[in-house]
Amino acid sequence: MENILQGFLFSFGATMKDVAPIIILIVGFQIFVLKKPIPNLKKVILGSILVIVGLTLFLLGLERALFPVGNLMAEQLSNPEFIKKQYHNPESWLAYYWIYLFAAMIGFATTIAEPSLIAVAIKANEVSGGTIKKWGLRIVVALGVAIALALGTVRIVTGTPLYLYILAGYVVVIIQTIFAPKKIIALAYDSGGVTTSTVTVPIVAALGLGLSSVVPGRNPAIDGFGLIAFASVFPIITVLAYAQIIEILNKKNSSS
Repeated sequence: MENILQGFLFSFGATMKDVAPIIILIVGFQIFVLKKPIPNLKKVILGSILVIVGLTLFLLGLERALFPVGNLMAEQLSNPEFIKKQYHNPESWLAYYWIYLFAAMIGFATTIAEPSLIAVAIKANEVSGGTIKKWGLRIVVALGVAIALALGTVRIVTGTPLYLYILAGYVVVIIQTIFAPKKIIALAYDSGGVTTSTVTVPIVAALGLGLSSVVPGRNPAIDGFGLIAFASVFPIITVLAYAQIIEILNKKNSSS
């Protein structure tokens, strides 16, 4: 209990240092540039305190739960004894199929729970007059992250250069952008950014580093990173593909 309290106080102090410049900047502009008092000062102060406490608890949770869990799952699923029991050829990249499945499932689950994606989905639903469904967007983006992490873990296991995957992904994005409905393009690109936020990034980073540290011949500093880049590209592809499919179906329905 004492260690938890010490960790909380340490994280609280570090969070205050990180948040202080933002608060100073906003207050400074409000007072010295706009020359107006801060509206709802009590609510602003209370909100700032809640943000600092929330970030502190979140960082503490990452350190004590999410990072260890990500590392532990990667180590267990890539354990040589476990792999030998599951696949006849433990040296094949196919022997790590449980890792690929776990990466896809954890990518889907964390993205569905991503607060930034929820916020974007709500706003997209509002400005589109309900045309863009909140759950529809979240599921499509989550599927993109699931595919991304599965493919990203394949890259780590096989040791394939990262740039080949990213280059191919952006080539697909560029081609899709040319043919996709114009009203969805900006939202699709933003969907790629919001997936790499508070919930997804810590678990994804822990998974990549944990996997690269146990797969023979892999270096965590070289191979452990890159999954977040995958999670940024592939949701764009799935959202654009979703929009293109909907447009094709609508054209068929209208013509019939």
